[in-house]
Amino acid sequence: MATFFTADTHFGDHRTLNIHRRPFASVAEMDAAIIAGWNAVVGATDIVWHLGDVARRSADVQGLLAQLNGTKHLVRGNNDAPATGEAGGWASVHDYVELTQDGMLLVLCHYPFRSWNGQHRRSINLHGHSHGKLKPMPRQFDVGVDPRSYRPTALDALLGRAGGGDVEADTLPPASAS
Repeated sequence: MATFFTADTHFGDHRTLNIHRRPFASVAEMDAAIIAGWNAVVGATDIVWHLGDVARRSADVQGLLAQLNGTKHLVRGNNDAPATGEAGGWASVHDYVELTQDGMLLVLCHYPFRSWNGQHRRSINLHGHSHGKLKPMPRQFDVGVDPRSYRPTALDALLGRAGGGDVEADTLPPASAS
């Protein structure tokens, strides 16, 4: 079991093709590439934290989640309507999460922070929202699909390490209603 992070999939959203200059000829091609990229790295028993902006239409979310490998947790973004969090297929839904992985505190939110809990004690801020266009601060990573080859990424890849590390089970927040 491995843990992955992603954000800003914007499934079904034609605006992302132009605004963020995604290299796809159509929304259908973009969606298919993101689904294929996700399933190429995420296995059935893996965990994925999606840090917001899932899809243009909330009605599409449950069907999309059924096509994606892993246990999926949502940290809501600015484009996620309440119905996105209510869609079947999420293990939990949050606005902000702190996890411990490999002895490090991970602060997860859709938005990048200027400062965050434990920042000066080597904690790490994972976020989306900026589509790879924001200059990162030390120990801050945009896990959105745009700067990550349109697929989820593991913490070790972000930190430039080989190997894997799992989130400690007792640090997973309980599932909550949206």
